[in-house]
Amino acid sequence: MNFLKCVIASLIFSLPVFAEESPSSTTPGFISDDLFIYMHSGAGNNYRIVGTVNSGTEIQITGQSKNDYSEIIDDKGRVTWVESKYVSTTPGLRNVIAELNGKLANASESISQLEEQGANSINKIDNLSQENTSLKNQIATLNTQLAETKSKLKDQDTNIKKEWFFNGAIVLGIGLLFGLLLPKLVGRRKTSMDSWS
Repeated sequence: MNFLKCVIASLIFSLPVFAEESPSSTTPGFISDDLFIYMHSGAGNNYRIVGTVNSGTEIQITGQSKNDYSEIIDDKGRVTWVESKYVSTTPGLRNVIAELNGKLANASESISQLEEQGANSINKIDNLSQENTSLKNQIATLNTQLAETKSKLKDQDTNIKKEWFFNGAIVLGIGLLFGLLLPKLVGRRKTSMDSWS
């Protein structure tokens, strides 16, 4: 008789669990941070274990609870019962760590991009500094050439004034010579003409 009970019990425990229809209204939830917990076919330890669910797994909470057990829909779509103390509506540490790792990876990528942009900016600044130095050298050269050109123009202007002065002096000298000599020559001619007549 005991043997028959054991066979019947083992057959009952080995029967597949048929998922009940999913309730229309569920709440997102998570399994807390134990390694894994057992899922039962009903609200209690006396119901058959139908599998396990890992910590941090996202589940759906149906809202049904009984005997400190809550009905859930696991990530594989199975409708089962687990102890209510392991069910939470906030993500566990594993989910938080995964989310933080994702944010850290994004931040690292952003930092890498910013470092690359910084390096590019430094290169541009170096190039602009070199161009600036080159332009300053060109300006200094042009200023020197301008000063030399102004000096040459000033010297040329002075030379032109001197040349005009000398030319004027020559013309004045010639004019004075003619002015002084011409009357004497004209006076002598008259005298010699008068003497012939």
